Amino acid sequence: MAERRMFAKSVICSARFLRMPSTSRLLYYDLGMQADDDGVVEAFSVMRTTGATEDDLRVLASKGFVSVLNDDLVSYITDWNVNNQLRKDRYHPSIYSELLVQLASGNQTATSGLPNGNQMETEVSIGKDRLVEDRESGADKPHRRPRFVPPTVEQVAEYVRSRDSSVDPQGFIDFYEAKGWLIGKTPMKDWKAACRNAESWERWKKPAQQQPPPPRRTGHLGIDENGEEVVRFD
Repeated sequence: MAERRMFAKSVICSARFLRMPSTSRLLYYDLGMQADDDGVVEAFSVMRTTGATEDDLRVLASKGFVSVLNDDLVSYITDWNVNNQLRKDRYHPSIYSELLVQLASGNQTATSGLPNGNQMETEVSIGKDRLVEDRESGADKPHRRPRFVPPTVEQVAEYVRSRDSSVDPQGFIDFYEAKGWLIGKTPMKDWKAACRNAESWERWKKPAQQQPPPPRRTGHLGIDENGEEVVRFD
């Protein structure tokens, strides 16, 4: 028998349900939790352990939420298929199957669809079983970064040309291959970022352009109007 049960909002939020006394509503939840995989429950045992009364059960029966199957108060939850469905490999038939047959063929009120024994997979799986299925299918696995692939010399050369960079493609490849494509102790994730960073390395810095020296001026001695020697420049 399954360890988890569900209650449909269409049932427990209906006016028909909410107009019942709170004790009857609580008994409905307790019956649902203790019911077998066909929605059959020994209501007397549940009432003895929870303190509910037969009046609470009568209210549920009069409102059509349960059908009492015999004098021992074995009851069927009429909206069971609305609340719960189980996969076939997890379903265990009720020990009161013959009472369900009588209910289906008798005059007692039955809701849409008694359990048919097949118990097809529910629209929403429950609890741990759903988590296991999702984990096996990889639904909860985080997105992983693509695995780093070292670039070729041609790829580095093309990237260097696009940036008008002074980095030597072959030197870049040789340097990081010798280090196992590690940056410090961390595996490289983006070789283009490493290539941009390498532009600041001393070995690949572009030499500063030197200013051409000023033109040299030549001069010669001469005599000014006062008869003194002076240096005249061209």
